[in-house]
Amino acid sequence: MRLILSRRALLGAALAAPAIGHAQGAPIRIGTLTPLTGAGGPYGPAMANCARTVVEQVNAAGGVLGRQVQLVSEDDQTNPEAGLRAARKLIDVDRVAAILGTWASAVTTAVAPLCWESRTFLCTVSGADSITQLPHNGWLIRTQPNTTLQSRKLAELILAQGVRRVFMMAPQTPFTQTSFNQTKAILEAAGGTAELLIYDDKKPSLRTEVDQAVRFRPEAIILGGYTPDTSVLLRDLYRASYRGKLMGYAYAVNQQLVSSLPPEVTEGIFTFAPSPAEGSPAFAAVQRIAGTQNPDPYTCQVYDHTNLVLLAIAAAGDASGQAIRDNIRRVAQGGGVAVDNLADGLRAIAAGQKVDYDGASGPCDFTEQGDIQDCKFRYDQVRGGRITLLRIA
Repeated sequence: MRLILSRRALLGAALAAPAIGHAQGAPIRIGTLTPLTGAGGPYGPAMANCARTVVEQVNAAGGVLGRQVQLVSEDDQTNPEAGLRAARKLIDVDRVAAILGTWASAVTTAVAPLCWESRTFLCTVSGADSITQLPHNGWLIRTQPNTTLQSRKLAELILAQGVRRVFMMAPQTPFTQTSFNQTKAILEAAGGTAELLIYDDKKPSLRTEVDQAVRFRPEAIILGGYTPDTSVLLRDLYRASYRGKLMGYAYAVNQQLVSSLPPEVTEGIFTFAPSPAEGSPAFAAVQRIAGTQNPDPYTCQVYDHTNLVLLAIAAAGDASGQAIRDNIRRVAQGGGVAVDNLADGLRAIAAGQKVDYDGASGPCDFTEQGDIQDCKFRYDQVRGGRITLLRIA
């Protein structure tokens, strides 16, 4: 007799099965949910690979709590619906204790309730203020500075260039309006002014929107989108003969975008981004893993996510999401043996010592709400087809 089961029946059987993930000797399961495709596609593969390499290294050294670590990587496609489906699979089927690396704020906003409802810990690199304002009750941290901090840094960049009249162009995202409001408030306090235009990021041309921006006579235009729509916007700004200053987020105005457009279209664009802890041993480790001297901040942050989650598990002596939630700050802040890698941290914990982890993205000290307390920022400018460092502050 041949038994045929539907996918729904198989899934139901999997969900009803005993949770063997916490049994002694069974693998510790964690997941990455990064944008392997879509607007975040330039970053997601390197983020997932970094987590995978850290896991491979710890497994080669004997694992955590005497157990191997199993990493499951899924693609959120930089899309909330796809991210939700992938998160359900990680939580319900793979039974991961933590999800690492959600990138787009819209994806994180969609996924976060699933995590706290299932008691799965979430580490994110999304920046929208609204994320840590969710009723997550301690079930998430983010290593990316929030919108408030980023808006202050953007305003400082604008004012440092002597600009007082700004027009921001951006698609609708969870951070667009908040970012604009906060930036505008700082500019107005310094005697400046700003306007916002929200555009459809799926349009093949934004010329009508560009014409509206140019009529405002801005000294600078802020590029508030992701890489694909920013590419469209830059072409139309150049065709409209706009020659004022351009400023954008480094996650959108990256080397991939700059290399894909004629040099005259991108020349002079200012960008800013959270700066990794350049020169630190942890940053050097990410350089080796990523195979580049300039790993992006998100890859550095996911390196820290992986280390922090596994250190929290080791400190707790338990691989559950609850254990991670209750111990993540215990290994990240508040004094103890300073460590910047998993191997040293695990040895210190095994010796009964408290550890204080600082990583590739910098000090991993979190507020009660889950925000990173502070970090340095990197300011660059496109010159001759290359992104060139101006300063880190």
